[in-house]
Amino acid sequence: MPFSAANEKLMQKAAVSLPALSARKRAIRDMADRWALRREAFIAKSSFHQEDENYLRFLIPAGLSILDVGSGTGHLLAALNPERGVGIDMSARMIEVARAAHPQFNYVLGDAEHVETIKNIDGKFDIILLHDTIGSLEDCQSTLTNLRALCHSDTRLVIAYYNYLWEPVLWLADKLNLRMPVPQTNWLKPADIANLLSLADYDVVRTDWRQLVPARLLGIGRFINRFVGTLPGIRKLCVRNYIVARPIGLPAEEQLTVTVVVPCRNERGNIESIIRRIPDFGGDLEILFIEGHSKDGTYEEIERLIPIYGHRDIKLVRQDGKGKGDAVYKAFDAARGDVLMILDADISVPPEDLPKFYNALRSGKGEFINGSRLVYPMEDEAMRFLNRIANHIFSMLFSWLLNQRFTDTLCGTKVLRKRHYQRIKQNRSYFGDFDPFGDFDLIFGAAKLNLKIQELPISYAARIYGETQISRFSHGWLLLRMVIFAYFKLKVLA
Repeated sequence: MPFSAANEKLMQKAAVSLPALSARKRAIRDMADRWALRREAFIAKSSFHQEDENYLRFLIPAGLSILDVGSGTGHLLAALNPERGVGIDMSARMIEVARAAHPQFNYVLGDAEHVETIKNIDGKFDIILLHDTIGSLEDCQSTLTNLRALCHSDTRLVIAYYNYLWEPVLWLADKLNLRMPVPQTNWLKPADIANLLSLADYDVVRTDWRQLVPARLLGIGRFINRFVGTLPGIRKLCVRNYIVARPIGLPAEEQLTVTVVVPCRNERGNIESIIRRIPDFGGDLEILFIEGHSKDGTYEEIERLIPIYGHRDIKLVRQDGKGKGDAVYKAFDAARGDVLMILDADISVPPEDLPKFYNALRSGKGEFINGSRLVYPMEDEAMRFLNRIANHIFSMLFSWLLNQRFTDTLCGTKVLRKRHYQRIKQNRSYFGDFDPFGDFDLIFGAAKLNLKIQELPISYAARIYGETQISRFSHGWLLLRMVIFAYFKLKVLA
């Protein structure tokens, strides 16, 4: 199919506006030009590309702003359904096909390695996608550094690339015409990409491997990829690497307002100690008690103490439903702070440690700060032996499930920004209402949004007043069911 006169002018303009390309870059562009009219038909027949798109849709929620570096025919932008989509490509023919097939997006004819191309793009993006692009770059570090100009604090850089272990197999596939031909590329290991990201001031949030068998094989390939290809160790043999990173080193935010949420049920003897021990920190501090139908006068005790400590902003809300999870959600919705903190009313986590969580969040060291009780020595009877063993087992399972390190999934103190919680809440339908504790709903939601999870060691104290409301065996069985549930949602169905 011949090119239109308008696109001939586009190519002529590109020849003037684009810096001179190296021989390798010209070969990449020329090959893209030759494949422009056949690319979408090839992708439509390929189970590998379909599975690749499915996982990218898992990583990248719909409705965001996306910059696709090396956007080709715009097929992937369309699959990700962004609110705003911009593609960069060196091939004028690819861009012509993209504009015809997906005119709702904007396309820039240029080379992302050149800073002038980046300067011609307006605004910042939620997602910057390098899909099979990192291997074509001649200066990866400089390109990643230049892309920071298009990042805000919540931007995620998503890199999809081939596993270097598959280089001989893919070379053979090229020779047999089983895939679209690819010019000479950089075969980068995940550690190499992580190092380049670090040099360009990005922090790796997630690394994953997918597609052990990049073919249907009458349906067997899909089964192997879901149930075998996601297993520890084996998954590193998969053909596809995915790395999600975030920009770091951005200016720290000003003082943020804070709401400390205290779920409490039958904790009357701890209330005044909590009020006295929570230090003043942040730009403005709110203490919000969410009371859950106590039988020991907890609600009345909080009412009595509010006027006594009138110099502090203390609020009291009575829970409608049941369970800690329900209490936390109701309190988070009522909170006015920019930062949301959970402090269990048993005071096993010292309230004096809360400023550490705030500082870790505000400085950008993490976006979801999770307390870890399993680093420092703990007081006698603070955690029973079987509970500690179970915690270590769940920690290993969740580190694998979430692709981020976890040493303590059950610590009640968790801290995040309210805007991130609101996104978790909007995305809650993916997991459903499955968690009576609230801890795993927040952990799964944070991991699904690719938030940087940072653990903060705390000294774990024994309960002084009241009795634990956790049953080792019934709740332990429930937690095991959650692990199985998460396995299907985060590994098998992702």
